[in-house]
Amino acid sequence: MTIKSLSIISACVALAMATGSCTKDLNRLPYVQETSETVYKDPVKIKGVLAKLYGSLCLSGQHYEDNSLSDIITDNTGTNVFLRNYWALQELTTDEAVIGWNDGDLLSFHNLNFTPDGKYVKVMYDRIFFGVAACNEFLRQTTDNKMSGFSADIQASIQEYRYEARFLRAFYYWIAIDMYGKVPFVTEKDPVGAFQPEQISRADLFTYLETELKELETLLPEPRTGEYGRADRGAAWILLAKLYLNAKIYTGTDKNTETITYCNKLISSAAYTLEADYSRLFKTDNNLTTEIIFPIMADGVTSQSYGNTTYILLGSLGGTMNPADYGVSTTWGGMRTTRNVVNRFPDPFGTADKRAIFYTSGQNLDISDLSSFNDGYAVPKFKNISSTGQPGSDPTKRFTDTDFPMFRFADVYLMYAEAVVRGGAGGSVAEAVNYVNLLRRRAYGNNSGDISAGQLTLDFLLDERGRELYWEATRRTDLVRFGKLTSGSYLWPFKGGVAAGTAVQEKYNVFPIPNTDRIANPNLVQNDGY
Repeated sequence: MTIKSLSIISACVALAMATGSCTKDLNRLPYVQETSETVYKDPVKIKGVLAKLYGSLCLSGQHYEDNSLSDIITDNTGTNVFLRNYWALQELTTDEAVIGWNDGDLLSFHNLNFTPDGKYVKVMYDRIFFGVAACNEFLRQTTDNKMSGFSADIQASIQEYRYEARFLRAFYYWIAIDMYGKVPFVTEKDPVGAFQPEQISRADLFTYLETELKELETLLPEPRTGEYGRADRGAAWILLAKLYLNAKIYTGTDKNTETITYCNKLISSAAYTLEADYSRLFKTDNNLTTEIIFPIMADGVTSQSYGNTTYILLGSLGGTMNPADYGVSTTWGGMRTTRNVVNRFPDPFGTADKRAIFYTSGQNLDISDLSSFNDGYAVPKFKNISSTGQPGSDPTKRFTDTDFPMFRFADVYLMYAEAVVRGGAGGSVAEAVNYVNLLRRRAYGNNSGDISAGQLTLDFLLDERGRELYWEATRRTDLVRFGKLTSGSYLWPFKGGVAAGTAVQEKYNVFPIPNTDRIANPNLVQNDGY
């Protein structure tokens, strides 16, 4: 049994739900035939619960279309998936992506005028706390005392599962601290049932995450020694590096030295290398590379979803694009990019910098109508095709096999360089330049794109992150860290709802706590300005 077969092995799992007013009752169990009394007496089903914890990152629930089997209830099953909403809120709020669909509050993201009543502001929030609740329930049910009837080997395996559940909970809380700031806080030690959790400050949540991840780095397996797709020490290291890189935003205090420390752990482990072909990182066999540190997995047969890379890929296709060229049978005509992203590259055709993956035929570079797919270049970065040209496994070609590279090694090099430029100790400018040039040599195929130490500035690094990581759900966090998301110092088309772009209020650096949860839980205080 593998974690990859998510929808099959999670079908009978009983988990804590976080639907509706998720902070009023974070730990409510669904009504299902299977209960903890039966599931947690079977080691195979226990691993199935673990698979469900991972599956919650990419699946709607037990079925991709049946809303009654969804983890959380929305008006469209395909729109409730964690990755779909995380990608949308991280990308549509920035220069990297616009969308033509007028669904819920989607257009409010690029306009930077979202509200506490927004549909997808709430769906993302609910998804985070469904994940937290599920991890908490797993940890409650797999204590040493409750697992004492199993053999020593099985108990040892279950203990390893617990470390992974703790990592996934930390992962969800990292999303929470980054997107929503001060949030309700619950662990497995809190009561089950109707319960109104206290709100934790951003600084205190940072301390919790730092402590939890530093403990987990000693408990999780060594990098790349376990089953693909499961959390290991490398995943803990990169999550710590990301936490430290953004510490000034979360706590008011720089942690650039700590960022360098954890980047060095990843680099010196020798477990990760850059994939020679940049485009392979976004194809169906990207699981065979040694660059991806932690993926959100997809399988077109066993884990069908309208919210994993299926959403990113199909939403990126439209106009005159031939779906068969990308290993799929249809297009959704949704997302495009802005002039700012295209102009970041020497040319839009990948002639010099191969990372420039744009479709221009029939597309206008400038956007005058957000609802028209033909306004803005298309970005077919993700494909449902292998590096050898084979289409994905789904015979209908509706669902993708391409894993989402949530964390990858190239980002480690860029974080190291940024932390050095920001004054962190334990690194060197020479090494930072070398790491950046390794990425640029892959992109250019030679050293013609190399930079010098004098060119290694924060402005350059923000642009380079945009060239390397565009459409990988890092941009909103990056722009906030660089002070560019809301300010007038950097504009892009339709920022703030204005064609030429405009500054917006600083409150939009963080999303609001949904009003439904504040009504349900009087312990919650709204983020400033909302």
